[in-house]
Amino acid sequence: MRHLDALGVALAVVTAAPLAVRHRLPALGFAVSAAASVALLHLGYPLDAPVAAAAAAYTVARVYSGAPARPRWCALATVHAFVPAVAVAYASIGVRVWDISTELLAWAAVFAGLWVAGDRARLRALRLAEAQADVERERRLAAADERTRIARELHDSAGHAINVILVQAGAARLLQDRDPERARQALSTVERVARDTITDIDRMVRALRDDHPDRDEPADPGALRELIERHRGSGLHIAAELPDRIAPLPRSVAWAAYRILQEALTNAARHGAGTAAVAVRAAPGHLEIDVTNPCAAPRARREGGHGIVGMRERATLLGGSLRAAAAAGEFRLTAVLPHR
Repeated sequence: MRHLDALGVALAVVTAAPLAVRHRLPALGFAVSAAASVALLHLGYPLDAPVAAAAAAYTVARVYSGAPARPRWCALATVHAFVPAVAVAYASIGVRVWDISTELLAWAAVFAGLWVAGDRARLRALRLAEAQADVERERRLAAADERTRIARELHDSAGHAINVILVQAGAARLLQDRDPERARQALSTVERVARDTITDIDRMVRALRDDHPDRDEPADPGALRELIERHRGSGLHIAAELPDRIAPLPRSVAWAAYRILQEALTNAARHGAGTAAVAVRAAPGHLEIDVTNPCAAPRARREGGHGIVGMRERATLLGGSLRAAAAAGEFRLTAVLPHR
């Protein structure tokens, strides 16, 4: 073997230098490192183990094992051509290949294993990236669902309040001269509804800030009775039929029932003739809400379309149904909310 001199040191440096750029230029880095290693052997310099070429081969495998067929097979052939090139370099300086066959076979196995290891590392990185993408996608979907839920709550709460305030403010304006007492009652209703709406909006803001919001959901059937009484106090004449007792409901069902009844009564006050009939029926496995009111202006009902869509979405999310239609001067809404 030739003693290491300046040329040998330079070639040794060249074998390792490409490792600095192997991630950006993996194929070129391996080619330079492998060529310098073969040149060292061909010139008679000692090379106990081509570690730099092996590291570069691993990077090539990570990058090209998942590439299209042509570049993948070119990279595979280039990596596995290194050991035969080493054999030729040894033969060129008079070393019999048979004498080093065990070493050559070991290095052939090492480079084959490096290709497999690089391919598996690529697959792991790919699965990790896909998992992270799935997590991000789920996060975006969850955020979109939450925005939809908050928008629905805001429509139901603020929309209900604004309609009541409009009706009561108009009544107060008309009654302020001929019936001051009723005008004051109407203004008191405006104030109370506004305060309740602020409370609802505060609750929604807290829900947005809290990863696990604990909804202040209404009890049933007391909350439904209270809701009906509030609308009666707002001037809507309601004939109500509610059971004396309803078995405890799942929170989602109780909340949906409350919001659906609230929206239905708001629509009755806004579009009807000042009267409504409400029937709440509790049956095994489901709760039914039926609201009927005279339809004074059928065309105006269309303005409440978004509210009906929101109510139908609430029922559908629970596996239930909602029907709303006007016929013979009467508007009827029926919601069926199943539960276990």
